[in-house]
Amino acid sequence: SSDKSIYGIISEPSSNQKKHGVAIISHGFNGTHHFGRDYFKTLNDLGYAVYTFDFPCGSVNSLSDNNTMNMSITDEKESLKTIVKYFQKQKNIDKKQIVLIGESQGGLVSALAAAELKKQVSNLVLIYPALCIPDNWNERYPRVEDIPEVSEIWGVKLGKKFMMDIRPMKPFETIGNYKGRVPIVHGTDDKVVPLDYSKRAEETYQNATLKIIDKAGHGFKPQERILSNQYVREFLKK
Repeated sequence: SSDKSIYGIISEPSSNQKKHGVAIISHGFNGTHHFGRDYFKTLNDLGYAVYTFDFPCGSVNSLSDNNTMNMSITDEKESLKTIVKYFQKQKNIDKKQIVLIGESQGGLVSALAAAELKKQVSNLVLIYPALCIPDNWNERYPRVEDIPEVSEIWGVKLGKKFMMDIRPMKPFETIGNYKGRVPIVHGTDDKVVPLDYSKRAEETYQNATLKIIDKAGHGFKPQERILSNQYVREFLKK
Protein backbone atom coordinates (compact mmCIF):
# COMPACT_ATOMS: atom_id res chain seq x y z
CA SER A 1 0.00 0.00 0.00
CA SER A 2 1.01 3.67 -0.26
CA ASP A 3 1.93 3.51 3.41
CA LYS A 4 5.36 1.88 3.14
CA SER A 5 5.31 0.76 6.73
CA ILE A 6 2.66 -1.93 6.19
CA TYR A 7 3.79 -5.36 5.01
CA GLY A 8 1.15 -7.54 3.41
CA ILE A 9 0.44 -10.08 0.69
CA ILE A 10 -2.44 -10.30 -1.73
CA SER A 11 -4.00 -13.37 -3.33
CA GLU A 12 -5.98 -12.66 -6.50
CA PRO A 13 -9.26 -14.41 -7.34
CA SER A 14 -9.35 -17.30 -9.75
CA SER A 15 -11.78 -15.72 -12.24
CA ASN A 16 -10.69 -13.02 -14.69
CA GLN A 17 -13.47 -10.46 -14.26
CA LYS A 18 -12.28 -6.85 -14.65
CA LYS A 19 -13.36 -5.76 -11.17
CA HIS A 20 -13.53 -7.84 -8.04
CA GLY A 21 -14.10 -7.36 -4.33
CA VAL A 22 -11.42 -7.54 -1.67
CA ALA A 23 -11.40 -9.12 1.79
CA ILE A 24 -8.99 -7.46 4.21
CA ILE A 25 -7.86 -9.76 7.03
CA SER A 26 -6.87 -8.37 10.43
CA HIS A 27 -4.85 -10.73 12.63
CA GLY A 28 -5.13 -10.99 16.40
CA PHE A 29 -2.82 -9.88 19.21
CA ASN A 30 0.79 -10.82 18.38
CA GLY A 31 -0.38 -12.54 15.18
CA THR A 32 0.87 -11.95 11.63
CA HIS A 33 -0.35 -11.98 8.04
CA HIS A 34 0.10 -15.79 7.97
CA PHE A 35 -3.28 -16.20 9.68
CA GLY A 36 -5.01 -14.75 6.62
CA ARG A 37 -3.55 -17.26 4.15
CA ASP A 38 -6.14 -19.66 5.46
CA TYR A 39 -8.81 -17.61 3.65
CA PHE A 40 -7.14 -17.50 0.24
CA LYS A 41 -8.86 -20.48 -1.35
CA THR A 42 -12.29 -19.94 0.24
CA LEU A 43 -12.51 -16.30 -0.79
CA ASN A 44 -10.60 -16.42 -4.08
CA ASP A 45 -13.14 -19.03 -5.22
CA LEU A 46 -15.94 -16.54 -4.43
CA GLY A 47 -14.24 -13.92 -6.61
CA TYR A 48 -12.58 -11.85 -3.88
CA ALA A 49 -8.96 -10.82 -3.70
CA VAL A 50 -7.62 -11.44 -0.18
CA TYR A 51 -5.21 -9.01 1.46
CA THR A 52 -3.51 -10.10 4.66
CA PHE A 53 -0.95 -7.95 6.45
CA ASP A 54 1.10 -7.33 9.59
CA PHE A 55 -0.14 -4.48 11.78
CA PRO A 56 2.70 -2.05 12.52
CA CYS A 57 3.72 -2.78 16.15
CA GLY A 58 1.09 -5.55 16.18
CA SER A 59 3.44 -8.39 17.00
CA VAL A 60 7.02 -9.26 17.94
CA ASN A 61 7.21 -10.93 14.50
CA SER A 62 5.65 -8.08 12.52
CA LEU A 63 7.41 -7.33 9.24
CA SER A 64 5.83 -3.85 9.31
CA ASP A 65 7.29 -2.80 12.69
CA ASN A 66 7.91 -5.23 15.55
CA ASN A 67 8.06 -2.71 18.42
CA THR A 68 5.03 -3.86 20.41
CA MET A 69 5.65 -1.10 22.99
CA ASN A 70 4.05 1.23 20.45
CA MET A 71 1.00 -0.96 19.84
CA SER A 72 -2.43 0.62 20.27
CA ILE A 73 -5.94 -0.33 19.18
CA THR A 74 -6.55 3.13 17.69
CA ASP A 75 -3.35 2.95 15.62
CA GLU A 76 -4.41 -0.46 14.30
CA LYS A 77 -7.85 0.94 13.44
CA GLU A 78 -6.21 3.82 11.54
CA SER A 79 -3.90 1.38 9.69
CA LEU A 80 -6.93 -0.63 8.62
CA LYS A 81 -8.76 2.51 7.41
CA THR A 82 -5.65 3.48 5.40
CA ILE A 83 -5.69 0.04 3.75
CA VAL A 84 -9.40 0.38 2.87
CA LYS A 85 -8.68 3.81 1.34
CA TYR A 86 -5.86 2.29 -0.71
CA PHE A 87 -8.10 -0.43 -2.17
CA GLN A 88 -10.88 2.06 -2.92
CA LYS A 89 -8.46 3.80 -5.30
CA GLN A 90 -7.49 0.64 -7.21
CA LYS A 91 -9.10 0.37 -10.66
CA ASN A 92 -9.62 -3.40 -10.44
CA ILE A 93 -11.42 -3.30 -7.07
CA ASP A 94 -15.21 -3.17 -6.82
CA LYS A 95 -15.74 -0.53 -4.14
CA LYS A 96 -19.11 -2.07 -3.25
CA GLN A 97 -17.39 -5.31 -2.25
CA ILE A 98 -14.92 -4.40 0.49
CA VAL A 99 -15.09 -6.94 3.30
CA LEU A 100 -13.33 -6.69 6.67
CA ILE A 101 -12.49 -9.95 8.44
CA GLY A 102 -10.97 -9.76 11.91
CA GLU A 103 -9.85 -12.37 14.38
CA SER A 104 -9.63 -11.69 18.14
CA GLN A 105 -7.96 -8.27 18.64
CA GLY A 106 -8.22 -7.82 14.87
CA GLY A 107 -11.96 -8.36 15.30
CA LEU A 108 -12.19 -5.49 17.77
CA VAL A 109 -10.12 -3.33 15.40
CA SER A 110 -12.27 -4.28 12.39
CA ALA A 111 -15.48 -3.57 14.33
CA LEU A 112 -14.23 -0.12 15.35
CA ALA A 113 -13.06 0.67 11.80
CA ALA A 114 -16.38 -0.47 10.28
CA ALA A 115 -18.27 1.77 12.72
CA GLU A 116 -16.43 4.75 11.21
CA LEU A 117 -16.32 3.59 7.57
CA LYS A 118 -19.99 2.54 7.64
CA LYS A 119 -21.27 1.91 4.08
CA GLN A 120 -17.75 1.75 2.68
CA VAL A 121 -17.61 -1.77 4.16
CA SER A 122 -19.92 -4.31 2.52
CA ASN A 123 -19.60 -7.03 5.20
CA LEU A 124 -17.85 -7.25 8.54
CA VAL A 125 -16.81 -10.75 9.59
CA LEU A 126 -15.81 -11.25 13.23
CA ILE A 127 -14.00 -14.38 14.40
CA TYR A 128 -14.00 -14.63 18.24
CA PRO A 129 -13.66 -10.82 18.34
CA ALA A 130 -11.88 -9.52 21.45
CA LEU A 131 -14.47 -6.92 22.39
CA CYS A 132 -13.39 -7.59 25.98
CA ILE A 133 -9.96 -5.93 25.68
CA PRO A 134 -10.93 -2.55 27.23
CA ASP A 135 -12.80 -4.28 30.08
CA ASN A 136 -9.92 -6.67 30.77
CA TRP A 137 -7.19 -4.05 31.07
CA ASN A 138 -9.34 -1.43 32.79
CA GLU A 139 -10.24 -4.02 35.43
CA ARG A 140 -6.58 -4.86 35.79
CA TYR A 141 -5.58 -1.18 36.11
CA PRO A 142 -8.58 0.56 37.69
CA ARG A 143 -6.79 3.92 38.01
CA VAL A 144 -4.37 5.69 35.68
CA GLU A 145 -1.78 5.64 38.50
CA ASP A 146 -1.94 1.84 38.45
CA ILE A 147 -0.64 1.60 34.86
CA PRO A 148 3.05 0.65 34.68
CA GLU A 149 5.38 1.84 31.91
CA VAL A 150 5.58 -1.75 30.63
CA SER A 151 2.93 -4.47 30.85
CA GLU A 152 3.57 -7.99 29.68
CA ILE A 153 1.08 -10.52 28.38
CA TRP A 154 1.96 -13.85 26.73
CA GLY A 155 5.58 -12.73 26.63
CA VAL A 156 4.72 -9.57 24.69
CA LYS A 157 5.58 -6.14 26.09
CA LEU A 158 2.97 -3.40 25.88
CA GLY A 159 3.48 0.27 26.67
CA LYS A 160 1.39 2.75 28.62
CA LYS A 161 0.17 4.01 25.24
CA PHE A 162 -1.89 0.82 24.74
CA MET A 163 -3.51 1.13 28.18
CA MET A 164 -4.28 4.85 27.94
CA ASP A 165 -5.77 4.37 24.47
CA ILE A 166 -8.37 1.85 25.65
CA ARG A 167 -9.29 3.58 28.91
CA PRO A 168 -12.22 5.53 27.48
CA MET A 169 -13.11 2.86 24.91
CA LYS A 170 -16.64 1.45 25.09
CA PRO A 171 -16.95 -0.73 21.99
CA PHE A 172 -20.63 -1.57 22.46
CA GLU A 173 -21.53 2.13 22.35
CA THR A 174 -20.03 2.61 18.89
CA ILE A 175 -19.81 -0.68 16.95
CA GLY A 176 -23.57 -0.65 16.17
CA ASN A 177 -23.03 2.41 13.95
CA TYR A 178 -22.15 -0.15 11.30
CA LYS A 179 -25.46 -1.27 9.79
CA GLY A 180 -24.25 -3.89 7.28
CA ARG A 181 -24.22 -7.66 7.69
CA VAL A 182 -22.07 -9.01 10.50
CA PRO A 183 -21.47 -12.75 10.70
CA ILE A 184 -19.77 -13.65 14.01
CA VAL A 185 -18.13 -17.02 14.75
CA HIS A 186 -17.20 -17.97 18.32
CA GLY A 187 -16.46 -21.13 20.31
CA THR A 188 -18.26 -22.22 23.48
CA ASP A 189 -15.00 -22.96 25.31
CA ASP A 190 -13.13 -19.72 24.59
CA LYS A 191 -11.08 -18.95 27.72
CA VAL A 192 -9.68 -15.68 26.38
CA VAL A 193 -12.80 -13.96 25.05
CA PRO A 194 -16.00 -15.13 26.75
CA LEU A 195 -18.76 -16.09 24.31
CA ASP A 196 -21.05 -13.61 26.10
CA TYR A 197 -19.24 -10.74 24.37
CA SER A 198 -20.26 -12.07 20.96
CA LYS A 199 -23.81 -12.68 22.18
CA ARG A 200 -23.93 -9.04 23.24
CA ALA A 201 -22.47 -7.99 19.88
CA GLU A 202 -25.19 -9.94 18.07
CA GLU A 203 -27.79 -7.92 20.01
CA THR A 204 -25.92 -4.64 19.46
CA TYR A 205 -25.74 -4.94 15.67
CA GLN A 206 -28.86 -4.47 13.56
CA ASN A 207 -27.85 -7.22 11.19
CA ALA A 208 -25.63 -9.79 12.94
CA THR A 209 -25.72 -13.58 12.96
CA LEU A 210 -23.76 -15.53 15.56
CA LYS A 211 -22.56 -19.02 14.70
CA ILE A 212 -21.38 -20.92 17.78
CA ILE A 213 -18.89 -23.76 17.40
CA ASP A 214 -19.32 -26.30 20.17
CA LYS A 215 -16.22 -27.00 22.31
CA ALA A 216 -14.04 -24.62 20.26
CA GLY A 217 -11.55 -22.44 22.14
CA HIS A 218 -9.74 -19.23 21.28
CA GLY A 219 -7.97 -20.13 18.05
CA PHE A 220 -9.70 -22.88 16.09
CA LYS A 221 -8.36 -26.38 15.50
CA PRO A 222 -8.21 -27.47 11.83
CA GLN A 223 -11.72 -29.01 11.78
CA GLU A 224 -13.22 -25.99 13.56
CA ARG A 225 -11.44 -23.69 11.11
CA ILE A 226 -12.95 -25.57 8.17
CA LEU A 227 -16.39 -25.10 9.72
CA SER A 228 -15.72 -21.41 10.42
CA ASN A 229 -14.55 -20.84 6.82
CA GLN A 230 -17.68 -22.62 5.59
CA TYR A 231 -19.85 -20.17 7.57
CA VAL A 232 -17.89 -17.22 6.17
CA ARG A 233 -18.27 -18.60 2.67
CA GLU A 234 -22.05 -19.00 3.04
CA PHE A 235 -22.36 -15.38 4.17
CA LEU A 236 -20.28 -13.94 1.38
CA LYS A 237 -21.72 -16.03 -1.45
CA LYS A 238 -23.49 -13.57 -3.70
